[in-house]
Amino acid sequence: MNELHRITIDPEICGGRPCIRGLRIRVKDVLDLLAAGASREEVLEDYPYLEPEDIVAVLQYAARQSDHRVLMVA
Repeated sequence: MNELHRITIDPEICGGRPCIRGLRIRVKDVLDLLAAGASREEVLEDYPYLEPEDIVAVLQYAARQSDHRVLMVA
């Protein structure tokens, strides 16, 4: 299921960086925690206002951001 609707971008929150559901936790913050070895369960324990679907949304957002066209310039 697509959970990207949970990712919000508001210039008034975190300088317009992608956040989760308008909360002041950035997509990057959750990605950093996961990359450092934290489990989903640990992230949810540390941030009780997050929901499991938020973690899915963060991963979907990151995957979509990494899929871009490569333009070859000659």
